[in-house]
Amino acid sequence: MAAREPGWSTDQLDTINAVLQRATEKYGDRQFMDFLGDTYSFTDINQAACRLANGLSKLGVKKGQTVVTLLDNSADAVFIWFAINKLGAVSVPVNTALKGEFLRHQVGDAGAAVVIAESDYADRVASIADKLPELTTLVHRGAVPTVSIKQTLLAWNDLLSDDASEPDVQVMPHDLAMLIYTGGTTGPSKGCMVSHNYTCSLARQMLVITNRQEDTITWSPLPLFHLNAVATTVVSNMMVGARIAIYPRFSVSNFWPQIERTGANDVQLLAAMMPMLAGAPDNESSLRCRGQVKAVWGAPFPEAVQQQWKERFGVTHTVCGGFGLTECSLPSILPFGTVGKPGSSGLRNTEDFDVRIVDDNDVELPPNTPGEIIVRPRKPNVMFDGYWKRPEDTLKVMRNMWFHTGDIGKFDEDDFFYFVDRKKDYLRRRGENISSFEVESAFLQHETVDEVAAHAVLSDLGEDELKVTITLKPGNALSEEELCRWAADQMPYYAVPRYIEYRSALPKSPLGRIYKFQLRDEGVTATTWDREKSGLKLAKR
Repeated sequence: MAAREPGWSTDQLDTINAVLQRATEKYGDRQFMDFLGDTYSFTDINQAACRLANGLSKLGVKKGQTVVTLLDNSADAVFIWFAINKLGAVSVPVNTALKGEFLRHQVGDAGAAVVIAESDYADRVASIADKLPELTTLVHRGAVPTVSIKQTLLAWNDLLSDDASEPDVQVMPHDLAMLIYTGGTTGPSKGCMVSHNYTCSLARQMLVITNRQEDTITWSPLPLFHLNAVATTVVSNMMVGARIAIYPRFSVSNFWPQIERTGANDVQLLAAMMPMLAGAPDNESSLRCRGQVKAVWGAPFPEAVQQQWKERFGVTHTVCGGFGLTECSLPSILPFGTVGKPGSSGLRNTEDFDVRIVDDNDVELPPNTPGEIIVRPRKPNVMFDGYWKRPEDTLKVMRNMWFHTGDIGKFDEDDFFYFVDRKKDYLRRRGENISSFEVESAFLQHETVDEVAAHAVLSDLGEDELKVTITLKPGNALSEEELCRWAADQMPYYAVPRYIEYRSALPKSPLGRIYKFQLRDEGVTATTWDREKSGLKLAKR
């Protein structure tokens, strides 16, 4: 088990603000964060957060109000996240790849009066500002947006107050800290309501998995607009006085030079990052750093790839530490020092949750039998509080008073968990959840597209790749590359499909429902166009 903060118990309710306050009092001027060589102590972070919080307060931001951010990984992104929490406001960190209707939906749904964005992302917000009736202020980090708006424009530096005093706001463990939008499957993406205590609970679960201590230096390129990064890296390490090194964006070529520069001995990655690094050629930094990194955490992390990391890089611990999703983390967990079984993702987490595998009638299934994973909490405020402004959708997943994950898994006779498949038609590519509904809605905006089905095909990296199977309106012709280039202008880069196939008709049920399972099973056919083989490159913006 991980080292615990003095006086902390597994039943303690907590807030993000209290974690920062305790860390500042205990560790003060010790370095906590490195960002591209710029370093910040615990005190630095607390003071910057207070200045920003008081600046937000002058804009009228109050407890319970949402604040949307579109920010790249940076020190400022960490500061503003803590600042929003200090006011008891609700942070809404939006994926920086969003544009157009994808962006309008999430910003509009959150109902934020204040949006804070990098300068180029601020242009995207400005272009849809007339469709955001609740927006009053757009704060830009960098150059002034080129698109004019009627709302107030404010530079980042003008948001920084001279007042570094602690805001006088009482924030409770059950108060909302964040809205994290998930990829919708049968409708638009929904905001998961994440409380302060849920964030802290997930952070402490990560300490159970990793056993991070004061001498740990965790390096991560994971985006700060995901719950994973802020909870299991920023808050988790802050709890025990460990250091973090945040990198702007994952890069194979820059990975080992950054590990060498920061002295990182603990690495947090995701999905395809592990096999990509394991298969990359050695460089001078990777050779010099052999044995420096003691632990690598991430999921999925296949056994063969784990073995590559141990043999090539001298890593001691390579662990897929559990299974989780934004609504509920972690239903399975692998405590530090516990030997996992091949293919498993930890043990049933009986400390925090009641987790069961059931059939379509919610009848519990025996060990080694796949079924839907359902969860309910054993403690207060350790999972999401429902979907923002969507009580009906919340009730749908809370059937029989259990949260239905929509995922298929199984436990063996020793309580080890194995993920089997996704029950619904959503996809996960390179660590991003993709809504098939939103992808299809975007393609239907093209004047030549008649019908479209967005679905997964298996990637050679062990994740999903996105394919769209399309019928065109009669009398129209359009090359796959032309359509893909159009999609790149309309959609976030991660939602642009790798594969496109034109057909004269889509397979359907007698009631007209498209048989996506058939399209998934057929996969990449002889008539499927492959973006990667075509040489078409997408900018990750």
